[in-house]
Amino acid sequence: MQNWYQIFPRNTWLSIYAWTIFCILPFFFIFRSSSPPEIAAGIILLVAFFIAYRLSFSSHSFLVYLWVSVEMVINIAMIFLFGYVYLAIFLAFFIGNIRSKVGFFIIYGLHIGATIAAIIYGLLVDFNLYMTQLPFIILSVLGVILLPFNTYNRHKREKLEGALEDANKRISQLVLIEERERIARDLHDTLGQKLSLIGLKSDLAGKLLNKDPQRAAAEIQDVRQTARTALKEVRELVTDMRGTKLEDELLRIQQILKAADIDFVFYGSAKLNNTPLLMEHVLSMCLKEAVTNIVKHSEASRCTVLIKQTPNEILVQVQDDGVGFPEGNPLLQGNGLAGMRERLDFVNGQVDIEVMDGTTLNIRVPNVILYQNMEARNT
Repeated sequence: MQNWYQIFPRNTWLSIYAWTIFCILPFFFIFRSSSPPEIAAGIILLVAFFIAYRLSFSSHSFLVYLWVSVEMVINIAMIFLFGYVYLAIFLAFFIGNIRSKVGFFIIYGLHIGATIAAIIYGLLVDFNLYMTQLPFIILSVLGVILLPFNTYNRHKREKLEGALEDANKRISQLVLIEERERIARDLHDTLGQKLSLIGLKSDLAGKLLNKDPQRAAAEIQDVRQTARTALKEVRELVTDMRGTKLEDELLRIQQILKAADIDFVFYGSAKLNNTPLLMEHVLSMCLKEAVTNIVKHSEASRCTVLIKQTPNEILVQVQDDGVGFPEGNPLLQGNGLAGMRERLDFVNGQVDIEVMDGTTLNIRVPNVILYQNMEARNT
């Protein structure tokens, strides 16, 4: 179910250091006042517990419940023999990983009942030992009660978030297909008739070239005018294509970063002046890809975005304080960055990466292209 290095719980009310202490602490209880046979038995029980605990994560179906039962027996034995109750927290965490709702509640109830019964028995047998650690025992019992639900609900939420992400991807694909079909229809309606007309008039002008040069010249003039009209309509169609504005994309990436517990800082202005929507859409897609890489790979706690428009260029800078890209990292040549470069090549833009105390992506688009495009549309 998880790798060995993921066995310690994450995002719980105990840190990795506390879990490490729980691994070392039983040796204090075992060596405190026990005879050599009891010490040997305690070490064997402890080793057997962690072997069973590891096997619990890698097993499936009934074997999971078998190893959990072994852990519960060892936990009760450690409480009876040495007064060590904290293995119950390890077991409580694993119970939260059980996917079956019925199995979860059965094991959860048995674990709570067995742990509390063993502690009560220990209080009756060795009152002083348990009273010296009573606050910690109470916290452990609370952990046994609350931690399985915390882990169970977290896994359920992660599963729902994964399903939601898959659904969003499918919706995005369907929207893209629909947009392509719309563009294809518009291009067909815009160009189909006029290209057919250009072809017919060109054939007619060729036939009339020797017979009636004046009429042929008139037909060629009509072809020229029809071509200009078709070019104008295509330009209007491209200009009117829907795209993503940087202002809208910034709102989306804030939501993504917030969900990933990454702080977001923004400088500059997302409102670009005299920028074609197609160009702004390319910048928005690159910004989205950069932030997605941060969430997936950087392990960052902070993301800073700068958007700056100058007379010569538009700069979108995305910076994080994560682990960066080691030399030769395959992510540097990954599909995300390759797609980003392809989009920017289309508009004569570029992206460069700086690795120092994190990663910085500088996405640049020359402003001169924007003005040229504007002039072309105005002529």
